[in-house]
Amino acid sequence: QVQLVESGGGLVQPGGSLRLSCAASGFTLDRYAIGWFRQAPGKEREGVTCISSRGRTNYADSVEGRFTISRDNAKNTVYLQMNSLTPEDTAIYYCAASALCSGNIDQRTYNRWGQGTQVTVSS
Repeated sequence: QVQLVESGGGLVQPGGSLRLSCAASGFTLDRYAIGWFRQAPGKEREGVTCISSRGRTNYADSVEGRFTISRDNAKNTVYLQMNSLTPEDTAIYYCAASALCSGNIDQRTYNRWGQGTQVTVSS
């Protein structure tokens, strides 16, 4: 079955860190750009970051300097390291695959969406 599976979400206090994983099943990630997206309650899904097949990255302004995306093609996995978390980062986080990692992280160009992992930042 071709799919992406997110993991690593949870409850964390403000200022804390989490690392999310996006693992591919049924296909290899190395030819694809992978993006992370999030959807907060009552809000539209938004692009957070992406990484191209060659490792070039783009970040939304809201996470620049706090989040880091990386990939380990040997493990067929992409990671999202999230530091200095705030309650505004609370959302369901999804990963998806695309041909390109564009600067605007346009979700319309992504497919093979995972089921999401919940991140809650609260004291």
